[in-house]
Amino acid sequence: MTGEKTIQTDGIQTACENKQAIKEKAPSPLKSMKNRAGKYLTFTLNSEEYGMEITRIREIIGMMTITRIPQTDAFVKGVINLRGKVIPVIDLRLKFEMDAIDYTERTCIIVAEIEGKSKTVTIGVVVDGVSEVNNIKENEVEDPPAFGSALSTEYILGMAKKEDGVKILLDINKMMSLEELAAIKQAA
Repeated sequence: MTGEKTIQTDGIQTACENKQAIKEKAPSPLKSMKNRAGKYLTFTLNSEEYGMEITRIREIIGMMTITRIPQTDAFVKGVINLRGKVIPVIDLRLKFEMDAIDYTERTCIIVAEIEGKSKTVTIGVVVDGVSEVNNIKENEVEDPPAFGSALSTEYILGMAKKEDGVKILLDINKMMSLEELAAIKQAA
């Protein structure tokens, strides 16, 4: 074996200077990533298309009266009474630091479940409008582009390439920090 030194240490052989051996032992980043294929509810925000895993969605409802909770972040719109259960509501436009707009007849609330540290939390997410359910294949999804350290993209599962453009796939479990989630749970 030319160009390779093998060192015997406590019964473990370590290959040195053989980059191929190191590459073969390194875990593939694609295998360690979550399988992103599946069904996604797509919706619009500021004329852009986003998607959320359908397994996280409980229902979609039209806009209704939201009771404002004082001293909460601006993106926390308040709470609603959904069939006797009080549910916190966030405005995804405001969470993503987009301009606020007046709600229209297309504006709706996606009722979704977020995995908290100790339990599942049901929240309402205000979006500009719901589009459709898309079946997205793994080969249609790319990693989000790197924007540098100034912009966190950990809540983006990937970018789905479809015939009609790119859809940003969101990981609802990572959209909210633990502190934000705790504040929302307390508000409800």
